[in-house]
Amino acid sequence: MHILIIGAAGMVGRKLAERLAAEGGLAGRKIERVSLVDVVAPVAPAGASFEVETRAVDIAAPYIASKLVASKPDVIFHLAAIVSGEAEADFDKGYAINLDGTRHLFEAIRQQNLKAAGGYKPRVVFTSSVAVFGAPFHEAISDEFFHTPLTSYGTQKAIGELLLSDYSRKGFLDGIGIRLPTVCVRPGKPNLAASGFFSNIIREPLAGHEAVLPVADTVRHWHTSPRSAVGFLLHAATLDGGKVGPRRNLTMPGVSVTVAEQIEALRRVAGDKVVARIKRKPDETIMRIVEGWPRNFDPQRALALGFKTEASFDDIIRVHIEDELGGKIG
Repeated sequence: MHILIIGAAGMVGRKLAERLAAEGGLAGRKIERVSLVDVVAPVAPAGASFEVETRAVDIAAPYIASKLVASKPDVIFHLAAIVSGEAEADFDKGYAINLDGTRHLFEAIRQQNLKAAGGYKPRVVFTSSVAVFGAPFHEAISDEFFHTPLTSYGTQKAIGELLLSDYSRKGFLDGIGIRLPTVCVRPGKPNLAASGFFSNIIREPLAGHEAVLPVADTVRHWHTSPRSAVGFLLHAATLDGGKVGPRRNLTMPGVSVTVAEQIEALRRVAGDKVVARIKRKPDETIMRIVEGWPRNFDPQRALALGFKTEASFDDIIRVHIEDELGGKIG
């Protein structure tokens, strides 16, 4: 089996590659080769029993996608995107990467499919986002809620979902789109995502550093851990497409909490001293973006298809401590 991960230098892509290296197979098939690509060269996972190729490419360039799929990978994880805040700030870059890059990939797969007279139809796992939904919201958004994105990032992801469904309907690829909750707690340094503060107010205090909270304690949002995000990707890669049906995009399960509930979970897990490192500094731009985001979901289709996440935000914090801090708090 040959697996291609586009966006492999990002946090989720790196963890996915590490998980594949640890397991050595997917859906009962031995992995022979994994290709890791991103705008910067990804780092090969340690201990892999299969061949690993790493490349730095710009997926917005029209000719790149055809090169990536020329070897006909069996499974393609499409994780590459610029994050919400950057896509909102740089309109051209957002559409070039988040939309054009996706379209180039799907079209390159279609061309390979036509050359092989329908004999090439890879499983494509596309990471979408709950940003495809926009206000006004129901108390809990069901699988029947319509798309009205209120950001450029959400619009780009919504178009990607439609393309995935259409290319799958026509038989050019076998796509599954997964709408990820905000992945929290993200390891590493803060990025340009407008949602970054959700991780910052947990990660930084746990590491002994101060963190800035730019929104009100009443802000509610939908979360999952990096560990669960990787689990979603792997499950989507092995899912029976017949059970999914023509609606190829699924909202992933998560945990809905307010910022205040996040902070209280941190207090329960790590204590008052850690919580005291959170400093409030309102940011009007971030508050305006966050106001247009969904807060809670009822993802019955994904749950029925076997997708799983943590039961509480306390569990999400514990996952971060286990996976990133060696079980210790700074």
